[in-house]
Amino acid sequence: MNSVDLTADLQTLLTGQNVHFNLPVPHLVEKILKRQEGVLTSSGAIQATTGTYTGRSPKDKFIVEEDSTKEKIDWGAVNQPISKDVFEKLYTKVVNYLKERDELYVFNGFAGADVKYQLPITVVNEFAWHNLFARQLFIRPEGQQTKMSEQPFTILSAPNFKADPLLDGTRSETFIIISFEKRTILIGGTEYAGEMKKSIFSIMNYLLPQQNVLSMHCSANIGEEGGTALFFGLSGTGKTTLSADANRKLIGDDEHGWSNTGIFNIEGGCYAKCIHLSEEKEPQIYRAIRFGSVLENVVIDRETGEPDYSDTFYTENTRAAYPIDAIENIVKPSIAAHPQTIVFLTADAFGVLPPISKLTKEQAMYHFLSGYTSKLAGTERGITTPEATFSTCFGSPFLPLPANVYAEMLGKKIDEHSVSVFLVNTGWTGGGYGVGERISLAHTRAMVRAAIEGDLDNTEMRTDRIFGLHSPIHVPGVPDQVLEPAKTWVDEKAYQEKTIQLANEFKINFKKFSNTETIEKFGGPLV
Repeated sequence: MNSVDLTADLQTLLTGQNVHFNLPVPHLVEKILKRQEGVLTSSGAIQATTGTYTGRSPKDKFIVEEDSTKEKIDWGAVNQPISKDVFEKLYTKVVNYLKERDELYVFNGFAGADVKYQLPITVVNEFAWHNLFARQLFIRPEGQQTKMSEQPFTILSAPNFKADPLLDGTRSETFIIISFEKRTILIGGTEYAGEMKKSIFSIMNYLLPQQNVLSMHCSANIGEEGGTALFFGLSGTGKTTLSADANRKLIGDDEHGWSNTGIFNIEGGCYAKCIHLSEEKEPQIYRAIRFGSVLENVVIDRETGEPDYSDTFYTENTRAAYPIDAIENIVKPSIAAHPQTIVFLTADAFGVLPPISKLTKEQAMYHFLSGYTSKLAGTERGITTPEATFSTCFGSPFLPLPANVYAEMLGKKIDEHSVSVFLVNTGWTGGGYGVGERISLAHTRAMVRAAIEGDLDNTEMRTDRIFGLHSPIHVPGVPDQVLEPAKTWVDEKAYQEKTIQLANEFKINFKKFSNTETIEKFGGPLV
């Protein structure tokens, strides 16, 4: 099979009588309700469930091994290769399956708010609610012509199509397969809508660095006087929550590019975790969930339509998808100047890292490459309790290129723009998971605010004797005891043992990086 055949198959699919193009939100909501794909909640949002898979399926994600890309991809457990033959046969099956559906839904949009680096995308969905999700998460044309001069990347999403591993060459019934040469993403066997979002992010993480743009798994906001801040961290560490600040304008909540002219959002919406969501703690996110939004796996009272954000019946990985302009205080378009502050967020399951530390450049590079955090329950299949993990660049599941490509770009930009970098622990204090408790969101907000506003630039610091981290002794609005982890533990000996254990895990993990001796010497643990 050649590329002409694939293109012809797609064109035939999209000219079918069953295809609906770019339906507006009210029409999609009507379709969802009529097809019983979801229910209307009290706020007007759609609630849908995703069946067996309530998180990503990283072990079922593949990249097609092709001549133009095989020497560039960092192949391994994250970027698993699959043959062109397997891809093309499965492509034909998926297209034929979609042709037979009674209705299909197509969204034409973009990834990348900066027009210079914008990627056209076409999303073909079996489910109307998935198409609503895509419409809210990606950048909408908003009056622009949807016919694009550049060939778009196409997502073919067929949740009810189950692969046969013996016949189709997959690991299970589920598959997420990216072909860079065919500019196509195949998704099947999973109803979890987040696979579409993260697949496009993976695409941008491959394309942007080759255009001298650093792609980043981070949120971003900007102050009234123009100071841009970036928040790096894996799912559940607080990117969305901390960047949605009523006193600062939101640029984006999860994915950004950093070009020679500044920051731009890759998406047009937000995909917020909403476990234990409340109007009091996270007012901007809470109020953004209204008509047109999608609540994924949130328990709903069938009589009142009220969501119960504390109920984990389906999963702890409950989500809300909404367009970015549902947030009251945003930057439009989602573009800003170079950042002045970078915050690395980590949910430390050991409970030993300081709540906030100011990093030297070497420490910044060490912790960026390490990407330490805890996988929180529900974000991936099989994760039921927090697990300590290292995710390179705070986003290794979505990085097709070698880690040093992203790390070297970040290091250069920190130097070029004199950026202050902080490590913020949003995880446990007073003990590890199961013993201690999560650090107060109010305290974390106060620490982040102090870092961004420059209050910690000249404050007195203490140096941790194990990690060498420099932590402030005083932060406005935070009890001094909270700032010193050892004082929050009942058993000081247990604290020291856990600290050394975590330091050793950092060292073991860092051995996989080559040519980083200087970074390790001046940025890593002292023992």
